Amino acid sequence: MRKMSTSSPEAVKKLLENMQSDLRSLSLECRKKFPPVKEAAESGIVKVKTIAARNTHILAALKENSAEVVQPLLMGCGTKEPKIAQLCLSAIQRLMSHEVVSEGAAGNIINMLWQLMENGLEELRLLQTVLVLLTTNTVVHDDALAKAIVLCFRLHFTKDNITNNTAAATVRQVVTVVFERMDAEDEQHKNDDRLPPVVQGNSNRRTISTLRPCAKDAYMLFQDLCQLVNADAPYWLVGMTEMTRTFGLELLESVLNDFPRVFLQHQEFSFLLKERVCPLVIKLFSPNIKFRQGTNTPSSPTPVEKPYFPICMRLLRVVSVLIKHFYSLLVTECEIFLSLLVKFLDGDKPQWLRAVAVECIHRLCIQPQLLRSFCQSYDMKPHSTKVFRDIVNALGSFIQSLFITPSTGNNPISNAQTGTSGGGGLSAAQNGAGMNATVGLTPQPAFEYRGTWIPILNTSVQGTSKAAYLELLDKVEPPTIPDGYAMSVAFGCLLDLVRGITAMIEAELDSEGFASQSGLVKKAAEVQPSEQQEKLAVSVSRAVWEEMVGACWCGLLAALSLLLDASTDETASENILKAEMTMASLCGKLSLVTPRDAFITAICKASLPPHYALTVLNSSGGFHKTYSIQGQSVQMISPSSDSHQQVVAVGQPLTSQHQGTVMLTAKNIQCMRTLLNLAHCHGSVLGTSWQLVLATLQHLVWILGLKPASGGALKPGRAVEGPSTVLTTAVMSDLPVISNILSRLFESSQYLDDVSLHHLINALCSLSTEAMDMAFWNNKEPSLFAVAKLLETGLVNMHRIEILWRPLTGHLLEVCQHPNARMREMGAEAVTALMKAGLSFKHDPPLSQNQRLQLLLLNPLKELSNIVHSDIRQKQLECVLQILQNEGDSLGPGWPLVLGVIEAIRNDQGESLIRTAFQCLQLVVTDFLPTMPSTCLQIVVDVAGSFGLQNQELNISLTSIGLLWNISDYFYQRGEIIEKELDKEEALLQKHAEEKGVSLNRPFHPAPPFDCLWLCLYSKLGELCVDPRPAVRKSGGQTLFSTVGAHGTLLQHETWHTVLWKVLFPLLGRVRKSSTTADKEKIESGGGNILIHHSRDTAEKQWAETWVLTLAGVARIFNTRRYLLQSLGDFSKAWDVLLDHIQSAALSKNSEVSLAALKSCQEILQIVTPVKECDKPEGLSGVNMPVFVGPLIPPGPARVLSRTDSLGDRLGRYNGTEVNAATDEIEDSALWWAAWNTWYKIGSESTKPPTTCDKLFFIPSQPFLTALVQIFPALYQHIKTGFSMEDLKKLGVILHGAVSVPISSDASPFILPSYTEAILTSLQETVLIALDVLQKAICIGPEDMQIMYPAIFDQLLSFVEFSCKAPTYGKLETKNIANAKFNQIQLFAPAEWVALNYVPFAEKSLEVVVDLYQKTACHKAVVNEKVLQKIIKTLRIPLNLKYACPSETTWKMAVSSLLKVLSIGLPVARQHASSRKFDTMWPELASTFEDFLFTKSTPPDNLSIQEFEKNENIDVEVVQLISTDILPYANFIPKEFVGQIMTMLNKGSIHSRSTSFTEAEIDIRMREEFSKVCFETLLQFSFSNKVTTPQEGYISRMALSVLLKRSQDVLHRYIEDERLSGRCPLPRQRVTEIVFVLKAISTLMDSLKKTKPENVDTNTWSQVIALYPTLVECITCTSSEVCSALKEALVPFKDFLQPPIAKVQNGES
Repeated sequence: MRKMSTSSPEAVKKLLENMQSDLRSLSLECRKKFPPVKEAAESGIVKVKTIAARNTHILAALKENSAEVVQPLLMGCGTKEPKIAQLCLSAIQRLMSHEVVSEGAAGNIINMLWQLMENGLEELRLLQTVLVLLTTNTVVHDDALAKAIVLCFRLHFTKDNITNNTAAATVRQVVTVVFERMDAEDEQHKNDDRLPPVVQGNSNRRTISTLRPCAKDAYMLFQDLCQLVNADAPYWLVGMTEMTRTFGLELLESVLNDFPRVFLQHQEFSFLLKERVCPLVIKLFSPNIKFRQGTNTPSSPTPVEKPYFPICMRLLRVVSVLIKHFYSLLVTECEIFLSLLVKFLDGDKPQWLRAVAVECIHRLCIQPQLLRSFCQSYDMKPHSTKVFRDIVNALGSFIQSLFITPSTGNNPISNAQTGTSGGGGLSAAQNGAGMNATVGLTPQPAFEYRGTWIPILNTSVQGTSKAAYLELLDKVEPPTIPDGYAMSVAFGCLLDLVRGITAMIEAELDSEGFASQSGLVKKAAEVQPSEQQEKLAVSVSRAVWEEMVGACWCGLLAALSLLLDASTDETASENILKAEMTMASLCGKLSLVTPRDAFITAICKASLPPHYALTVLNSSGGFHKTYSIQGQSVQMISPSSDSHQQVVAVGQPLTSQHQGTVMLTAKNIQCMRTLLNLAHCHGSVLGTSWQLVLATLQHLVWILGLKPASGGALKPGRAVEGPSTVLTTAVMSDLPVISNILSRLFESSQYLDDVSLHHLINALCSLSTEAMDMAFWNNKEPSLFAVAKLLETGLVNMHRIEILWRPLTGHLLEVCQHPNARMREMGAEAVTALMKAGLSFKHDPPLSQNQRLQLLLLNPLKELSNIVHSDIRQKQLECVLQILQNEGDSLGPGWPLVLGVIEAIRNDQGESLIRTAFQCLQLVVTDFLPTMPSTCLQIVVDVAGSFGLQNQELNISLTSIGLLWNISDYFYQRGEIIEKELDKEEALLQKHAEEKGVSLNRPFHPAPPFDCLWLCLYSKLGELCVDPRPAVRKSGGQTLFSTVGAHGTLLQHETWHTVLWKVLFPLLGRVRKSSTTADKEKIESGGGNILIHHSRDTAEKQWAETWVLTLAGVARIFNTRRYLLQSLGDFSKAWDVLLDHIQSAALSKNSEVSLAALKSCQEILQIVTPVKECDKPEGLSGVNMPVFVGPLIPPGPARVLSRTDSLGDRLGRYNGTEVNAATDEIEDSALWWAAWNTWYKIGSESTKPPTTCDKLFFIPSQPFLTALVQIFPALYQHIKTGFSMEDLKKLGVILHGAVSVPISSDASPFILPSYTEAILTSLQETVLIALDVLQKAICIGPEDMQIMYPAIFDQLLSFVEFSCKAPTYGKLETKNIANAKFNQIQLFAPAEWVALNYVPFAEKSLEVVVDLYQKTACHKAVVNEKVLQKIIKTLRIPLNLKYACPSETTWKMAVSSLLKVLSIGLPVARQHASSRKFDTMWPELASTFEDFLFTKSTPPDNLSIQEFEKNENIDVEVVQLISTDILPYANFIPKEFVGQIMTMLNKGSIHSRSTSFTEAEIDIRMREEFSKVCFETLLQFSFSNKVTTPQEGYISRMALSVLLKRSQDVLHRYIEDERLSGRCPLPRQRVTEIVFVLKAISTLMDSLKKTKPENVDTNTWSQVIALYPTLVECITCTSSEVCSALKEALVPFKDFLQPPIAKVQNGES
């Protein structure tokens, strides 16, 4: 821009005008005093005009003629007139600026300036002119240049301050210009092929012939500067009068700093550096090296020169530059410089020197590449000073020394801190930030250590070095160093050192990583030589990095730890921590384990309270030791205990030793954050140090009271025991953040590589193990940090869970077994959470295709089953429940494991566990049966069974039985699918077994697998049927039999064999055994408030119910599956076993069981013919029997059996009708006879009467006996063909026994409604039905069967006898039913036994007898066996008793029956009169008549007249029977019998009673009608025409004469007595008697009248007539009754009042 502007036409024109005007001004000024000048000026004007006119290139022409043009101006300066000189200098400057000054002119100008300088004129203008001259162009060279420079130097040393300073600035600028020219010259020639020849081995300083002009000037200048600083004469700068070393050093420094390229590119300059500069610096340093503060001992021969601040400071600046720019040239020299720097930090050097040295070192510390070079050049070379290590250690020692020996004037506690008086400052420091916070002042940042307080000054921005004292170029005296300055710089050094090194190494590491990655892309075969070189270079650089870290880490760590401990400022602490963290990370990346662990330990220790007992930090690693730094031993600092920090939290230590509290300061929390940051950002390089980090975090978390929440995150909680945690509000607000960072730390583990992840897991596991050990011996709350974080880590690493699953869950399972409940609970939570997460995670490939992983994930679930603690099992089961709910559809091969877990619950594990496990099972059965492999179904059955058998919770047992039913239903519905799957699986197993040469082993093996499944189900239900709890047994039994009934059709034919022999019969056996041994003790209540019904209040009664159910179930199966079972081959054996069970049950002492056994028996006996569907019985007529019809087979995918079961065809036979046997009927008489034998055994045992009066004797109930007898008719249909008399006798014994059994008075009201109602009990009815069936069968049966009739009569007659004489039951005392205490049953008293009211039964039997006799009277067997006699004999009993009979109906019925029987039997008897088969019957009959008609029993007192008359009519009927059916056939009847009859009639014709009777009795008992009939019959018989033998006539005549004689006597006696009695009436009975006699006489008269006269004996007539006078005598009696009777007796005599002739004639004849 300048050139353009100065060379443009306008600028040129302006220049010409200005020049002319300047010259004009000059000529005017010099007009008077200096005429020569005036003339020169004017000629100059002309010259200028001429040049302008003649030349197109005016500037070039001007430059050519510049010597002439400048001349007048120079002359003007020569006048030494200030005004003129100023004018001229301005003009000259204008020319210079337009670059129109030639070399010659320039030389003239410089000479002129020199003169002015010597004269001391216009010094500032001179400097300005020189500057313009040298900067505008490069025409000035060599000596002229030297002269110009010397001129400036000379002006620098004038008396005038302004001039001095301006000159100094000018010198600096000029020196710079000289070197800039050289730079420009180099730039101009850099592309020249011809380089200046390198002169080898030239030691002559003056030989500079190889240099170009500008370079030569620069060389000469620099060489002279060195000379001058060294106080030697310059070679080139001739005319120098004076020079200061400080200024020289400054100029040297600026040249070295600004133009390093010159020295590095030109060997001549490098030579100067080596030969001149370095020795000079070393020489000048000597006073600083030798000086020791406070050691100026007088004994030293020469006084040691004191260090001089200005020079020392400038020397250090030069050294900084040398090291910075020329390290590669000056390796050896730099080693010396660096060693010197390190020495300057010694405590015995002056404070300012140490401060400046630290600043100098700081400048090095911000150049990591330089530090790297040091390391390579020195530390890594053998036998070389370890310079880099020494620098770092020196800084450490320096910092330590500042704390240990504070500089003078450094108050231990500076008042500057708070700005108060000393006392106040002290208290403020003790209170730390706390007080200042309250006062409201911001505390000054500082370090404080053991009483030494050092403020932190803000010296420089990170990464730059802003040196305060290296810049004090104007100070001559050493400055006072403020407190803390040196510390602050040293602190900055450390931070920048760390930052620089790590940034550099990490950048290179990254590029190396990148290179190695890109290298991987190339094929291995194409490895280039360059690549190997690259690898070599990498390994070399890695060695350098390791050396650098190795050299500096000890010193850094010692210093940083100390500073961290001393720091009271958050920012400073943050920086220190960042540095430590960066170093730890770097060491980690370089795999330097010891230093890495050392830095981490430092951070960890700083995070914890002082002296905190944490073993892992105090013992691990070999680095907790003293390091030697520069010969001084430096202890690695542990945090000091005098807290100058604000306490923000007080909490419990997580240690087993002391129980006190510990305090956390803000700095601890800050360190904790760093630790978190370290773990978060550099987790991949921590390796084994995870242990340290996590242990520390665990302790901090504990002290802060963070407790794990769900998912493993930590949330603020409260400490459980001891003084609770105290937190300030500041830290309270921090806690969520810390918690969040902690979580993020473990979340970031997903980015760690596998190895690092394993390190993390291992560390957590060992932490957890320690926590477990501590919790073992300690009842304190355990630390759950490790477990929580294991969970968190597992959750975020699900994508590669396989690699860490085993160590992770293995450890958590150990935690689950811990005795401490809180600990194991957390362990279980973690394991279950991981499993749930693992199963729901979208794995690649998905779990369904990766069964191995699925089983791996589920395995811990199984392992948890080995743990005894119920809380763990609860968690396990809750987990199972959630897994089922979320992943149930995709469990696949995991099912056996899950089911195994559900089943693993045992009785002793408590109700809630069992309940949860059962919930799982319910879920499985309701939702997941279709999704699981069929092979698992058997496991489901087993599991459900085991829940049924658990004894903690009854409802669960019952529900699980319901589940088994649901499962069976499922099997039934999906039978085909399951069967296919199982068969497929079976084939596979079979194949494997064959390959291995072993036999396939599974339960119920030969059966097909699907059948085995059913058998397992059945056998499980079978086990439940013998559970100790009645409800379970009941439910199990019902389910078992329902299942077999409903789904049994699915089984293969042969499998039924197994069902019978392996399931049903063993079950029956077990039930029988348990029932017979069950306890008879009363159970008071069923737990809680449940009352137990008396029918179930003992174990025995409860088992009875089970026995009933089981037996009924098996019987029903026998019934419904009869056809199937019969074809199995060993059916008869099974039948026998079943009958045996029925027998033992029927004979059990429990009425419920025994009755049920009979019901079962009835059921199996009705299973004879399979019925067709259409043949189902409509109903049973005429027989009061229970009907059992088995369940029909449900439709479904079953193997169809041609089957139906029959009952109907059999029942027809009850009515005596025979059904034609179906052709396909299977009649196996052996089976039926087995059944008969069983029935007989049951009957004979159960009805056998007791031999003693033992109260405990078991007496069968009525329903039982009824059922027993009911069986007979059905059974009989099958055995009748072979039924013999022997069998009939057996039957009779049983029937008799059954009817004889009494009932308990408790039960009698239910069986007998009341005594008065004549009703048959069902048992009695059944007995009669049985006999009826038998009788009908005999009736239609073959001849040989009919000999059984008499036996049946015997049986029935024995029943008839019961009417008067109830049967006894052994020796048991029974009461008559009327006397039983119905309404006063005493509790707890043994029941009274009541004999039944047998009257209705006996009467019914009698009816049957009469009926049967009517049918069979003529039957040979009936005749031969004297059945009629037996009937009469039996009837004689009630007839004899008459009124004494228990029931009056009895004798009345007996009479009517006798009449009926006789009406049939007498003709038969007469038929067989000749055979004498009835001879014995007649006397019996006579006795019977005698006993009945003249009974010894008296009628009851309350008998009414009407009743008496009715009864009398019955007697009359009997007499009529005699007169119609017996007497007329007297010639067929034995004489004795007829005689007996006559005697009876005679006896009945008149009743003479003794006088002892009362009138009333006599009145009633005078059976007038009866006597009359007897009398009539007697008379009729006496006068009958049919008297065949004299004997008969004699009997009748004898009878009449006796009768008349007696009548005469009675009349006589009466007349006499009445006469004697006077007015007093006779007793009533006498009156009655006489009335009766009178009536008899009238009857006799009537009879005689009716009879043919020839039949009446004369003697009789005479006796009759003889009565007349006596009758007449009676007329006087007073009794009206007698009078009326007398009247009746006298009237018939009228017939005798006839003429006597007939009499005479008659007499004669």
